[in-house]
Amino acid sequence: MASGLGNGDSNKGSMWELEQNLDQPMDEEAGRLRNMYREKKFSSILVLRLAFQSLGVVFGDLGTSPLYVFYNVFPHGIEDTEDVIGALSLIIYSLTLIPLLKYVFVVLRANDNGQGGTLALYSLLCRHAKINTIPNQHRTDEELTTYSRQTYDESSLAAKIKRWIEAHAYKKNALLILVLIGTCMAIGDGILTPAISDVVILVAVVILVGIFSMQHYGTDKVGWLFAPVVLLWFLLIGTVGAVNIWKYDSSVLKAYDPVHIYRYFRRGKQNSWISLGGILLSITGTEALFADLCHFPVPAIQIAFALIVFPCLLLAYTGQASYIMCNKDHVFDAFYRSIPGTAVVIVMLVTTLLMIPIMLLVWRSHWSLVCIFTGLSLLVELPYFSAVILKIDQGGWVPLVIAATFLLIMYVWHYGTVKRYEFEMHSKVSMAWILGLGPSLGLVRVPGIGFVYTELASGVPHIFSHFVTNLPAIHSVVVFVCVKYLPVYTVPDDERVLVKRIGPKNFHMFRCVARYGYKDLHKKDDDFEKMLIDSLCLFVRLESMMEGYSDSDEYSICGQKTEVKSIDLLVSDNGYTNTFSSNVDLSYSSHDSIVPAQSSPLRGSSLVRSSGQTSQTVGGELEFLNRCKDAGVVHILGNTIIRARRDSGIVKRIAIDYLYAFLRRICRENSVIFNVPHESLLNVGQIFYV
Repeated sequence: MASGLGNGDSNKGSMWELEQNLDQPMDEEAGRLRNMYREKKFSSILVLRLAFQSLGVVFGDLGTSPLYVFYNVFPHGIEDTEDVIGALSLIIYSLTLIPLLKYVFVVLRANDNGQGGTLALYSLLCRHAKINTIPNQHRTDEELTTYSRQTYDESSLAAKIKRWIEAHAYKKNALLILVLIGTCMAIGDGILTPAISDVVILVAVVILVGIFSMQHYGTDKVGWLFAPVVLLWFLLIGTVGAVNIWKYDSSVLKAYDPVHIYRYFRRGKQNSWISLGGILLSITGTEALFADLCHFPVPAIQIAFALIVFPCLLLAYTGQASYIMCNKDHVFDAFYRSIPGTAVVIVMLVTTLLMIPIMLLVWRSHWSLVCIFTGLSLLVELPYFSAVILKIDQGGWVPLVIAATFLLIMYVWHYGTVKRYEFEMHSKVSMAWILGLGPSLGLVRVPGIGFVYTELASGVPHIFSHFVTNLPAIHSVVVFVCVKYLPVYTVPDDERVLVKRIGPKNFHMFRCVARYGYKDLHKKDDDFEKMLIDSLCLFVRLESMMEGYSDSDEYSICGQKTEVKSIDLLVSDNGYTNTFSSNVDLSYSSHDSIVPAQSSPLRGSSLVRSSGQTSQTVGGELEFLNRCKDAGVVHILGNTIIRARRDSGIVKRIAIDYLYAFLRRICRENSVIFNVPHESLLNVGQIFYV
């Protein structure tokens, strides 16, 4: 692409080539569902097909719960058959309030462009309030097609809550810890699954091996494979339940009257309260409805649950209760023991708490609706939470310990990352110092391109001054590369890279910000280096085109502060470009641009450009970039090591000097993630103390 851009014979040929680059085909499987979410178009046949497929992916845990719920409710046997009615009533209304009303009809709507789970909720909040603890946002990030957000009236309740959350750092940290707790609890719950028997374990191992061997075919094929089996299972347990109701004791239908819940607790008191830990198993797997939303649209999951899963589960539990009413002693033989799954209810509580700011800030719901949703959710979840706490010593402590371990790891990693970013921000180099060095930067400029990796999305990193003062030469073209992760599920390829010039053109310094979402994957066959170079070449050409339409042909190096018009170009490896222009008040101490000046030049020095020189200059600069690329490319990574100060406490020293340092050693570096050749890699280290 670089050479093609530099060797265009005419404007018509160059524009034709640019249009061809804009029209690149997308990966069919990866982009199909995402495009449908953007356009909000789903045909009825497609929704029904996806609803069928979701049975094989989403509802497996909920569907197998009838195997062991009643045994865990009555582990010591049944003394009064009325207790069976009360337990059944609890199961019925737990299924109605939590999976059906809370998740299917409310929480599923809080998706991040089709993505579900705790991180998706946090991503929505980060876009609607400044709660990100790493302040590396830029105005151009909000222009992404996946960066949807709402605006508020300053006097609205949502605006007041937004200001309240943003006012103090401890509120942001509390929200972050809440999100980490929910994520870690989900991991802790997923690691351990109840063992029903040795035979089932063997069968499960075989099935898992089969799933992993075919996972490269995608969720679509896995769904088609398991959906008929799961559908048959639901129809079977529903049919058996209906037959049992007719055959044994149809009086169990009175359990649909919620008054039996009150009578159940009045009779059993503490024992009935403790039994909630077993009844909770009837709604395990509910969080999967939201977490697996990335594979299926909301209407598909709603249809599958409301029309198949929910009625079949009600029939299955009611039929089991009918059978137990006539065969109280068979409860030990009919169902299986399991470990009480404790982390599940904590994940549900976290989701409820995160839905409060979501409903207020994102949906702008009336406060009364928020209170109703929160009250109904907590009315069910808090009793379950108190009940499972009493059963921690029976096995529920295992997922809690696992979750606590992951929480410690995640928080220490986040703390260390924030401290590294703060160091970069406080020690960055002013543009006045860079400009004072002149075009040569005080060194010998040797042919080649140097990519300097930094955490900063603006400003010159401290590692560059360390590099300049300790080495005798620097590359002819210097590019500061920042890999930034945004609170969106994905960044489209055609909006991946933000390119900007630093200083005057004869300095040959640029900035490239590569932006990724939390669901973006770095593929081994991605040519990150080529993407950056192609982006630079396209930026140079488009910059020259923009200069031709500039209001003023006079350019100058500004003083300490000036009114500027900056041009940011979003460039991708397939040639698509978005342009953003805005009037902002900048200073060289924190921003980087050579800008059209509205004030007097610095010491009379100026750069006068005419539109007639544009076509001559762009070809020369593109040719210069191509020569530098052919001379060699070097990736310069700043290996910033943090250490705890000597006067730090023992806990901080262990966390920073040992745990965080260990995590840094085992974590993949950018050179590995982006497939940087080892022979093109240069590490520059520095140590700072926190």
